[in-house]
Formats: sequence, C-alpha cells, structure tokens
Amino acid sequence: MSRKLVGVVGAGNVGATVAQSIVNTDLCDVRVFDVVEGLPEGKSLDLREARNADYLDCSCFGTNNLKDLNGSEIIVITAGFPRQPGMTREDLLNKNADIIRNVVTTVKTFNPQPIIIMVTNPLDVMTYLALKISGFPKNRVIGMAGVLDSSRMAHFVAEKLNTSVKDVRAMVLGSHGDSMVAIPRFTTVSGIPITNLLGKEDVDWICQKTRDAGAEIVAYLKKGSAFYAPGSSVSVMVHSILKDEKRILPCSVFLNGEYKLNDVVIGVPVKLGSNGIEKIVEVALNNDELSALHKSAEIIKNNIKDLRL
Repeated sequence: MSRKLVGVVGAGNVGATVAQSIVNTDLCDVRVFDVVEGLPEGKSLDLREARNADYLDCSCFGTNNLKDLNGSEIIVITAGFPRQPGMTREDLLNKNADIIRNVVTTVKTFNPQPIIIMVTNPLDVMTYLALKISGFPKNRVIGMAGVLDSSRMAHFVAEKLNTSVKDVRAMVLGSHGDSMVAIPRFTTVSGIPITNLLGKEDVDWICQKTRDAGAEIVAYLKKGSAFYAPGSSVSVMVHSILKDEKRILPCSVFLNGEYKLNDVVIGVPVKLGSNGIEKIVEVALNNDELSALHKSAEIIKNNIKDLRL
C-alpha cells in the first residue's frame, strides 16, 4: 500500500519519539536516519512490532543512508548534540551548525523541495541556517518551537487553575529560549483569557515556568533534554501539513517586514497547510509585547551573525 512518507533525521530520544508520535496518527509511514549503525533500524523495528497492539497500519523503517529519505514530503531534523545542564540553547550553536549544514546540503541533492521541520537547538538559528543553505522557499522551512512552548504554557495554566488542559489554548511567540514571549491575553480557557481568571502573580508564575520548562527537564535528566512533548508537537505540525488542516499554530519562520522585523527567523502565528506556511498571521500586539518580540529577535540576530553565512 502506497502511503505518504515523512523522514526523520536523528534516532535519539527526540527523533525516535517524533517517529512514534507520527506513526501513532496512522497517517503516513516514517523513515528514520541516523549515523549510528543499528540504532535507527532497531528502534524502527520495535515500533513496527508495536503496530498490532496499537492497532496501526502505518510503519517505520530505519536507515544509515540519508538518501533513503528520498520521497519524503516532510523531513524533520532532530540531529544534534543535546542540551546539557547549565548550557543555554545558544551554547549549542557552534556544535550543531556543522551537523545542520551537512544534513541540509545532502537532503537537497536527492529531494528537490520537501518541507523541512527543524527541531535541533538553538532552533531559531538552525532554522535560519537550513533556509539559507537549502535555498528553499521560506514557506517550506519551519521551526517547531512555538507549538512546544505553547503546549508547555497550556500545561501550567491547567495546573494553576485545576482545570482540563483540553480547554486551554496558549500563545508563546519569539525565540525558543530564555527570551520567548508568552502572551497571556491571547491565552484562553474555553475562550476566556487567563488574565480574566488569574491575578498578575499567578500569570507571571505561568510565564516564568514556561520559559524555564526546557531547562527544568534538563536539570532533572542530568543528561539529555525533553523528548515526549517535542515529539507530540512535531506530530501536530505534520498532521496539519499532510491533512491540509490549515491550523493556526505558532511556528518559527522567516520574517520579511511582518511585525516590523526583517531577515530573522522567529516564532509567530502561522497558517500551516499542505504548502507549509500558507500565511503569517499578524496579531495586534501591544507596545510591551512588540518590544519583547523585538528584543527576542535581536538575540537571534546576534547568534545568526556567528554563523558567518
């Protein structure tokens, strides 16, 4: 049976969980690449053997040859060094930039124009690098960050209000890092802004917990970083693209004048469909929110300079 195919670069905790989350939608097959011999093959076989118990037909295969991802409509890049305790996402830049250069250069030789979803940190900078190295249209290179950060914020909202997380819709813009911009007045529970349900102290607590969420998990794990929530977040994006759902999701994308920002990749709301980014949605930010977004963009731009493109 012919199915759509998604390629995943990297079979570590993040890549394997991305593959599992996508396969569990039963929407497409997944092919996982890793340079470590046996790692993608073993994890993919394990996923295939779970299909009967999970009542799934879609499958997963592993490979040590990046060219086996040929035919993928979407390529998810998770390969890179994980964040360690005390390490900022920016510290990862030099370690992971070479990996992304090699992956994207190879991908474009056998797949003329897939949609790339970037997961490797520092995410906004790596997404910018992938866009420039690939030469793909800007609508086809997308960073995952905002979906993950908004999911984390939704968790903390539900925790604070002791309510179902299903009713929470959160919005986090800006960098996937310490300068991310949580927008409480656009974060709602059944359509009610949390600023109407909580006091300033509780709202500030939620925003800070959201900013610290990734680092908190790294501190607990000692080695490695989050993978369950990132895997689920990528799956949401893949589903919206392959099913052409046109969902409005916060993603890290290239801006050229939107939000008065130029030549930077940063998290903003977008319409996500079969063409990738089908529209950048410009919401009316107040002066403080726009200022915070611009400060976040400056940090990203400074890191982009270090790439020496």
